[in-house]
Amino acid sequence: MRKFIATALLAATLVPVAASAQSNEELRRDRQDIRRDQRDLRDARHEYREDVRDRERAWGRDDWRGWRDRNPNWYARGRWEAPFRYTAFRPGLRIGAPYYGPRYIIADPWRYHLRRPAYGQQWIRHYDDVILVDTRRGYVIDVIRGFYR
Repeated sequence: MRKFIATALLAATLVPVAASAQSNEELRRDRQDIRRDQRDLRDARHEYREDVRDRERAWGRDDWRGWRDRNPNWYARGRWEAPFRYTAFRPGLRIGAPYYGPRYIIADPWRYHLRRPAYGQQWIRHYDDVILVDTRRGYVIDVIRGFYR
């Protein structure tokens, strides 16, 4: 009888250990699956971001030239003058706020196939030129001369 009780006690203690070993193995496999899924998601996000960057690069600065040649009416906005004289700006110069006031901002640069300005930047019109300005500091970042000709 003692052997039977001892065997029953031993079996009662081993069954939960075996069950927990099995559940630990399942838990380990589940964690591996979750890590693999997270890695796949991260890779997919990275590929998407790279694809967007490639499209933006392809749709970048020089794309407007071909678009303008195919759609000259979009760029024929007539004679346009500001209340100040024409100045040939170049990148790196600091310009005053009146040059990039709301009246001169190009609100739809995508329409002209200009690259999307970063945060704190705006495309502005200065006579027939288009200028990319850092509106927080007033620095000229890029200039496209004769854009509206």
